[in-house]
Amino acid sequence: MSRPRTLLFGMLFISTLARAGTVTLDFESFADGTSLTNQYVGFLFTNASVFTAGLSLNDLEFPPHSGTNVAVEAGGPITIGFTSPVLSFSGFFTYGSALTIDAFDSLNQSVGTTNSAFTSNFVSSGNPPNELLQVTFAGGISHVSITGDLAGSSFTLDDATVSTPTDSSVREPSSTFMMLA
Repeated sequence: MSRPRTLLFGMLFISTLARAGTVTLDFESFADGTSLTNQYVGFLFTNASVFTAGLSLNDLEFPPHSGTNVAVEAGGPITIGFTSPVLSFSGFFTYGSALTIDAFDSLNQSVGTTNSAFTSNFVSSGNPPNELLQVTFAGGISHVSITGDLAGSSFTLDDATVSTPTDSSVREPSSTFMMLA
């Protein structure tokens, strides 16, 4: 690619990222044992519940990243659907078996995968808990699937964050292109 085209692409890419918004879910507003479904506007959870430190959550082995609440898998992989595609998904995970996060577009095609660094990272495993895992796809992620042990109850998720495009990020690249052209 020629230098001017590379520069133009880089400017458009950085311009889009600079306007991306973020939403963080910390699960703090829920009671222990709450089944997560559609309580957060724009998100649809399956196979997820809220555990609270000192109650359902063994926080000595699976400490929250922040606060006292985390999401846990309940009966299989957690799936999180987004009513509007997001640019990235991340979260802090503590787990008893290796994790895989798969991202899918609106056609249900895989657009990204990330794996945990360890086979386990709960406190007594000797590995640091609350590993940050992230998947990104500039074309838009419609849902993610987070898989640990297929039997369930093998990981916690805290401070789940998505990056969302803003309305101006849809219009701005074309106006930036016009200005540069």
